[in-house]
Amino acid sequence: MLILPVLILPIASAASEFSYPRTLDHPWDHSPITVYIDNKSVPPHYSPSYYTQIEKALEYWEGGGNGKLNYTPVFEIVDSEKADIRIRWVENLERNASAPSGVAGYTTPWIDNGRFVRVDMLLGIGDYQGTEWIRYDDETMLVLAKHELGHALGLEHSNDKQDIMYPDYKQKDNVNSLMSEYGSLLLVAAYAVLAIIVFFAVSRLLMKKKDKRLR
Repeated sequence: MLILPVLILPIASAASEFSYPRTLDHPWDHSPITVYIDNKSVPPHYSPSYYTQIEKALEYWEGGGNGKLNYTPVFEIVDSEKADIRIRWVENLERNASAPSGVAGYTTPWIDNGRFVRVDMLLGIGDYQGTEWIRYDDETMLVLAKHELGHALGLEHSNDKQDIMYPDYKQKDNVNSLMSEYGSLLLVAAYAVLAIIVFFAVSRLLMKKKDKRLR
């Protein structure tokens, strides 16, 4: 039996529109694919709305997803840890699950005889922005869930930035995200404002000295 971990990493697998990267073309030998969503053993900052995001992500793939599957998955949510796909959350993957830096989701398919036997999926619910821990909002969780379910369905990373399987994610609605995306521009602007303030302060000081000399 082969254990194959699949991570969200900052390096995308090579792909083209003619050859899409897949772990397996047809990973599941049965339908429906059962899914267990652990909303009981959850970290302190877990949001109940995350469960809904998983349901939306399942619907996304049942509706065709990114169009790269060779089959149409059908899911059934069950209350059993013996499900085909088992999903649970941790507060922070890097610190709580010893995952590599930059990983927001961690999917491990267990493969036997060319088929998935089961898939374990871990989703982080937040990340550290500097020293501050920021919880993911629902939009971010939905993106993570779609991406990791793509792995659970046999897809690997795409190099297309518009594809849900591109290995990247962004936090929404927080200042830290804005700083990380526009930090350089904001820093330049701050220096420019500071330079203007200093210029006017020095100019005013020189004018006062000149005025005293004239008197």
